[in-house]
Amino acid sequence: MKKTFKYRLKLNKDTSQKTDEVLNLCRILYNLTLEQRIHNFKYRHISISKYQQIKDLPALKKAFPEFNQVSSQTLQEVVERVDKAYQGFFGRLKFGEKAGFPRFKGVNRYDSFTLKQQSWKLQDNKFIIAKIGTFKIILHRPIQGIIKTVTIRKTSSSKWYIIFSCDNVPARPLPKTGKTIGIDVGCESFLTDSNGVKIDNPRFLKKSQDILKARQQRLSVKVKGSNRRNKARILVAKIHEKIQNQRTDFHFKTANKLLGENDVICIEKLRNWKTFRGLNRSMRDVAWFNFFNILKWKAEEATTRKIIEVDPKGTSQRCSRCDKEVPKDLSVRVHSCPFCHLILDRDHNAALNILKLGTSFRDFCIPSREAMHFSA
Repeated sequence: MKKTFKYRLKLNKDTSQKTDEVLNLCRILYNLTLEQRIHNFKYRHISISKYQQIKDLPALKKAFPEFNQVSSQTLQEVVERVDKAYQGFFGRLKFGEKAGFPRFKGVNRYDSFTLKQQSWKLQDNKFIIAKIGTFKIILHRPIQGIIKTVTIRKTSSSKWYIIFSCDNVPARPLPKTGKTIGIDVGCESFLTDSNGVKIDNPRFLKKSQDILKARQQRLSVKVKGSNRRNKARILVAKIHEKIQNQRTDFHFKTANKLLGENDVICIEKLRNWKTFRGLNRSMRDVAWFNFFNILKWKAEEATTRKIIEVDPKGTSQRCSRCDKEVPKDLSVRVHSCPFCHLILDRDHNAALNILKLGTSFRDFCIPSREAMHFSA
């Protein structure tokens, strides 16, 4: 299976300066490549392929010798990024969505570059890139599998990370438990399972809202382009980074707990953010999509676990005992069935319905990553 391994980097002043220069050159190439595509599309009504632009890279290096300090494969990967963004633009047009051209990358908006099989070397906890320097890696876990690509990334808070994308990573099967569970996610509680167990919503964004607001206010009064503004920007970025790290850590721990206790987990099949405009801030704080992606990936890594996605429509309105429709507003948190007299927590009732749907699909769904019914 494929897997990525992310580590923190330690750089000296000289290496950091050279890495910043390479990152900026990649950003400039991205903007030049994008500008060429947009100009030809708008005024000449022709489309340029990524292969044509890659062929022009040697001429670019002759005209601008500063690009010689960047690996050829890294420059090619920049062109491939532009092509991917442009294909997304055409995809949105194809489906009739309101679409604008891909955006140009300003300073601090282009944060990574990728190395392939050349120009780098890994020795113990040191990573060496030709023409740039040596990086010290904080190896908190061993790298597994075959390294295919390496990405150097700078966060908004000016921290450097290295990401190894590996193939043939060995699976980590978990022992069978014989248990199946359904879970219903929400904003009031993070999730409720079919056993009635609730996991509280940590609300990381809400807890950091006051300090985030104060730092954003200080940032807003700083002069653009000044050192003080840059320092204020980094302080705001650190808060956002802390919230993201807390949320991701919580998601991984919750996913590991669920997968450690159950062989099959039935979940809601979520659509996209456009379906949930009214609850946008609360949902982004909970980050259900990120949690479900982690859950699917961890299940795939375990090989002995299955994730079943079901349509959540009506799971809160239907009685889990008699299957009769019991309409209720979102503000009503208790399910009370007038037909079979079942009184149950609303989310617990929904989790039982999700479990019932998932187990009915279990024997009929064909395992398929494309269908996304199973992830094993």
